[in-house]
Amino acid sequence: MPRRELPRLAAGLSAARASAILPAYAGPGSRPIVRALLAPALIVVAVFAAALSALLRFSVLEFVPGSLQTGGLTTANFTGILGRQYLGAVWDTLLLSAATTALTLVASYPVAYVLARTRSARARSALLVLTLAPFFTGAIVRTYAWVLVLGNTVVTWPVPMLFTPRGVLVGLVHFSMPTMILLLAAAISHIDPVYERAAASLGAGPWRVFRRVTLPLSMPGIVSGSLIVFAWTLSAFATPELLGGGKVKMIANVVRDLALDSFNWPGGAAFAVVALAVTLGLLAGAGRLASVADRGA
Repeated sequence: MPRRELPRLAAGLSAARASAILPAYAGPGSRPIVRALLAPALIVVAVFAAALSALLRFSVLEFVPGSLQTGGLTTANFTGILGRQYLGAVWDTLLLSAATTALTLVASYPVAYVLARTRSARARSALLVLTLAPFFTGAIVRTYAWVLVLGNTVVTWPVPMLFTPRGVLVGLVHFSMPTMILLLAAAISHIDPVYERAAASLGAGPWRVFRRVTLPLSMPGIVSGSLIVFAWTLSAFATPELLGGGKVKMIANVVRDLALDSFNWPGGAAFAVVALAVTLGLLAGAGRLASVADRGA
């Protein structure tokens, strides 16, 4: 066969193989199927968009004390958030969210590493069961269990833990660890152990192998897990409400107080909008920093 015919033969074989692999419905007639599959997702997006638009509409309406009816358009709801009490709640929420993310990452990484690297099927199954067990109990049940533990009923603590930021931090870390462990384990399991063995064969110690090889390659799991935990903690309600005992106020607790205790629905909506904007801004900034770090790597 002439050499110039080889590319044409290869292209023909590739087209034949592609036509054999692609399913029969991957053609122009697949549009109705795609639309039918997208319909539930579009409905959910429409419902969320309607709820968000209602929140935005309430945030710019005037609050009438003693009445459930709202007044005209106003920006007083947003200027009221600049009060010391509300800014303190935002600051406390950011601090608790950052501390929860850092402690959850430190506590979850060793468990995730063992879960991804252990050769024992029994050990892996036991760790996986222990990791998934909290998902089978509600957040309220777990929080009440921590009320008993932190309230000196089960353990006597040298410093007060219940109804303090320390106790809220413990509950938030426990709530966030299963998700962080699963994300980190998935990232570490995709790292080829050959890289670690190659670094060790070149004279690197265990700590240097972890710092120069394992940790950088697991950065996608660290970034995604940290973003999810941080976002969840910013909107936490049950844990600070029960473990804080009304003394530790986070954003969701302040929104609840405004909406249900004071019946200030516009004020609660404005506070929720500001919290949503802060969350989106922080997540966008963290995502951009992560992308810059990946490009630099």
